[in-house]
Amino acid sequence: MNHLLLSVTNLGKTYTTHLGLNKVEALKNVTFSVDEGEYVAIMGESGSGKTTLLNILATLDTPTSGKVVLRGQDLSDIPESGRAAFRRESLGFVFQDFNLLDTFSIRDNICLPLVFSGVPYREMETRLIPLSKTLGIDTLLEKYPYEVSGGQKQRAAVARALITNPDVILADEPTGALDSRASDELLGLFAKINAGDGVKPGQTILMVTHSVQAASRAGRVLFIRDGEVFHQLYRGDMTDAQMFTKISDTLTILATGGHTKEEV
Repeated sequence: MNHLLLSVTNLGKTYTTHLGLNKVEALKNVTFSVDEGEYVAIMGESGSGKTTLLNILATLDTPTSGKVVLRGQDLSDIPESGRAAFRRESLGFVFQDFNLLDTFSIRDNICLPLVFSGVPYREMETRLIPLSKTLGIDTLLEKYPYEVSGGQKQRAAVARALITNPDVILADEPTGALDSRASDELLGLFAKINAGDGVKPGQTILMVTHSVQAASRAGRVLFIRDGEVFHQLYRGDMTDAQMFTKISDTLTILATGGHTKEEV
């Protein structure tokens, strides 16, 4: 039985525009939870609040109301001075544009979070070698980002996110800069690292995406509309194709301002 990993309760975020003339409510009363080992996709139209939610989960922004608790730690209790270390130790990030350093080799890019954490070189290698083999980039470690393909860059970014053994991977449009083949390969890797070894839960993944294809690989899809949780779709025993159809139907309802059956 999986254990509760992340709980988001009555989360709200209000931005005040220049000179305080207007207030924009980016999130309101967002509540959901994520169990250890879950693979959750977050979807919604541009401006729906997805990025704001991800930034709060990443401790890059603070909520106006409500709270986020990760493995028993209330994120609002983490002082500003401790947030970088918390992100480095507890969270793994995968971005659309890879965020790799061109002056560093693939090896050094992947190991960078461990360098900041003061991990001994021998332990870095112990973590790096099996991980790079799993992700199919073990032959690319001495190359530089500008020498490899977009798909290979993203695999390196995934390795960098995983090497710290984080509680959760936060992925922001991870297939956005990839062609269809590289996207399929990356989503296959996500499914693999999420599946685990059958003894313990696999890697927990929370992914913001506009891609129906990407979301259809997740175990649950959380739909955000106008800063609120509009609907949740659980995979159950659905195939990827059936999930794809269900997600597409829900997005149509969301875009036209309708209601799901659960809301009526």
